[in-house]
Amino acid sequence: MSDAVARVLASRGVGADGAELFLRPTLKALMPDPRVFAGMEEAVQRAVAAVKAGERIAIFGDYDVDGATSSALLMRFFRAVGADVVTYIPDRRAEGYGPNEPALRKLHEGGVKLVITVDCGITSYAPLEAVRGIGLDVIVVDHHKAEAVLPLAAAVVNPNRLDDTSQQGHLAAVGVAFLVAVAINRALRDGGWYGDKIPEPDLRQWLDLVALGTVCDVVPLHGLNRAFVVQGLNVLARGGNVGLAALSKVARIDTRPSAFHLGFLLGPRVNAGGRVGQADLGTRLLSTEDPDEAAALAMRLDEFNAARKEIEAAVLQEAIEQVETKANPDDAVLIAAGADWHPGVIGIVAGRLKERYDRPAVVIALEAGMSKGSGRSVAGIDLGKAVIAAREAGLLINGGGHAMAAGFTVAEENLEAFSAFLRQAVRAQAGGEPAAPRLALDGAVAVSAVSTRLIEELECVAPFGAGNEEPRFAVVDAEVIKADVVGQGHVRCILSGRGGGRLTAIAFNCVDSDLGHALLTGVGRRLHFAGCIRANTWQGRTTAQLVVDDAAIPAS
Repeated sequence: MSDAVARVLASRGVGADGAELFLRPTLKALMPDPRVFAGMEEAVQRAVAAVKAGERIAIFGDYDVDGATSSALLMRFFRAVGADVVTYIPDRRAEGYGPNEPALRKLHEGGVKLVITVDCGITSYAPLEAVRGIGLDVIVVDHHKAEAVLPLAAAVVNPNRLDDTSQQGHLAAVGVAFLVAVAINRALRDGGWYGDKIPEPDLRQWLDLVALGTVCDVVPLHGLNRAFVVQGLNVLARGGNVGLAALSKVARIDTRPSAFHLGFLLGPRVNAGGRVGQADLGTRLLSTEDPDEAAALAMRLDEFNAARKEIEAAVLQEAIEQVETKANPDDAVLIAAGADWHPGVIGIVAGRLKERYDRPAVVIALEAGMSKGSGRSVAGIDLGKAVIAAREAGLLINGGGHAMAAGFTVAEENLEAFSAFLRQAVRAQAGGEPAAPRLALDGAVAVSAVSTRLIEELECVAPFGAGNEEPRFAVVDAEVIKADVVGQGHVRCILSGRGGGRLTAIAFNCVDSDLGHALLTGVGRRLHFAGCIRANTWQGRTTAQLVVDDAAIPAS
């Protein structure tokens, strides 16, 4: 391999022995036997019994992308094996996150005998206990952090159970759901279920859903997750899922799909229904086989996504103003709250604050008596752990999550105490020190070394995402020979190297920042740049472009 690829792998802790599997991940090499998961045998036995008895099964999912892909995957699987199956996605504002007693009772009244929760349920103690004994069984399939006591259910499959030894705690819920489907499929095959009337499905056809949920839930892209995404992108490129094909069309994706397309074009549109529109639209889109229905749903989600952007921009502006006027520079976690903020966008706004200030951020939509919050974290801070600790301390009505993201509901009278508890818990994880902004670099290159060939070499390290970030390089000692403002606040530069060569660079959304000022006033000056090297295609011509994250003045 090239020197650049070798350096990138080394910076990710990949040694020579692991390079082949990292660059060419396969399910055969990386997927465990599903039976290693705690609770899997019980889940399989109950699900197989439901299929064979013709019982109605309900998939109860979350309203985000991980929940929608998990729900659609199991919907497609159970439909393929001849089961009577429906889905239920709760309304974010009216019902909140996870299973609730009224919804479970309504499903039971509609003939449902088995509910399978996906991407939720691990902390739903009260609702599951309330419906115990009415003739409704529940299987919990989740990946959020579990506590020592599990909810009352027929089975609980979660790699983050304290007694689980699968070592697959990094999976998104859709990855866990796929392994549940694999285990049920194997049991049905061994039990002689398949034949001419019901042929055995090829579960690989649904890896596009697994890839979408995995990328959008921002779980680490290593090990099995990496194989899921690599293989899932291959499936997505074939266009077999009519819902994803329709969504790709409205998102104007006209190239081979990548993790970028999943995370920034398809995912936000699937999410939009649950955030500001109708909660079940994403699941319906991903599970439909009707091209006309898919086209209509994709258009509705695209419209909701546009509305979501407007709402998000307004809340983000208020949150930034609040943080910059009230936050202490030494705060370990940023907390912003607003009375008229839409709860459907607070998670996105928390992510924007986290990116802007490089600190964990929590955003709370204040409502009379009971407020909802969402948080996003940085590497090294387990936000889900802190939120669970606050709930165990009696400061939250409910709450949970994982290392990088968490959600909660807090009573108005406990909001101040919860904020203080969270700040202290995060500061303790950080060793008592405020988070310091960091830029990790994979290497340093001269302007003349940045080329389309280098981009092609780095492509083998993709897909990029959490745990396998896009490679970032220092482009050293480059003279700014031109700089101007383009688009909505972006700064574009032309750079020249000492040893020759020219390079176009762009810094997004920075015109009013210190970086933007330095670039616009830096013509004739030499700077070191940090950023990602990407292909830029314009009028049929592809060139290399540096997307700038930061710049520094060379030491004299």
